[in-house]
Amino acid sequence: MREYPSNRIDLRSDTVTQPTAAMRDVMRNADVGDDVLGDDKTVIELQDRLAKMLGKEAGLFVPSGTMSNAIAIRAYTTPGDEIITETASHIYVYEGGGYAALSGCSVALVQGKSGIMNPDDVAKAIRKQEGSLGHYPNGSLVCVENTANRGGGTCYPQETLDQIAKVAHDNNCAVHMDGARIFNAVIATGISADRMVRDYDSISICLSKGLGTPVGSVLVGSSKFIANAHRWRKMFGGGMRQAGVLAACGIYALDHHVDRLAEDHKRARRLAEAVNLIEGFSVDLQSVETNMVYIEGVQGAKETLRKLSENGIDVLEVGPTAVRAVVHLHITDQDIDKTIEVFNKIN
Repeated sequence: MREYPSNRIDLRSDTVTQPTAAMRDVMRNADVGDDVLGDDKTVIELQDRLAKMLGKEAGLFVPSGTMSNAIAIRAYTTPGDEIITETASHIYVYEGGGYAALSGCSVALVQGKSGIMNPDDVAKAIRKQEGSLGHYPNGSLVCVENTANRGGGTCYPQETLDQIAKVAHDNNCAVHMDGARIFNAVIATGISADRMVRDYDSISICLSKGLGTPVGSVLVGSSKFIANAHRWRKMFGGGMRQAGVLAACGIYALDHHVDRLAEDHKRARRLAEAVNLIEGFSVDLQSVETNMVYIEGVQGAKETLRKLSENGIDVLEVGPTAVRAVVHLHITDQDIDKTIEVFNKIN
């Protein structure tokens, strides 16, 4: 589907996607208002639509997934509280310590397997100040990332999601899902979005990754929660005016870019299986469930990155020996063929 001129194959992330010609048309023709004043009809339509798709009461359009998670954490916690999340979660690794700077929270980390937390480990990580003689922070929020980025794009089993939510609620914690790539999980598992998040208090959905919009995320939850989140969006500087031009992209993506995620998953799997057979490289094939491929190389990540780049392939360094390739709507079958050819060439 590549629609922009490029002589490179960009596998660094699914965030590099550009609006398609059809998406640009809906941007141009979007019905807009002032979203801060609450009268941008296109933003309202997007928020309501995603809330309904996920079985929740309301939604809030925000500039980024990082802000969406930050707002959720702030809405559920008070300074001195503790959040519980996986060791390599996006909230912990990639959001600049926002949970500490913006919400005054500490973090209890749970070591998962390929990014997937075990409910028993989550239960053990929840600390409560009551009965600790004031020593412990108050564990008040459990955060789950689905799909798990650093796990390799893995999907939580539904039973595990349900059990973690129960553990959280049984311990008087809210439970938030960082669902930046939740539709990748929906397509990969065949489980509907509303069932997947049935027991979750809030969910953040990113529109600018696999769905291919230029910017934006939507936070969904109860009407009471979203009213509180709206206040924190204002305080964090996330209110936008004629945001309907961006929200229109999200509506278009929900109509046209969800089912096609299966193509990304298929291409990622083909890339993973082929590279895993090449001497000097290895892939944990069990972790390749969606559109990501984490590749270990004996020559080291920087050298692999350099050699791929010299041959027109861009990937991301994610460790001393590992690189990540992410398939998205601009990657074609021919791009996968070329990438496999280059990996064979540089081994």
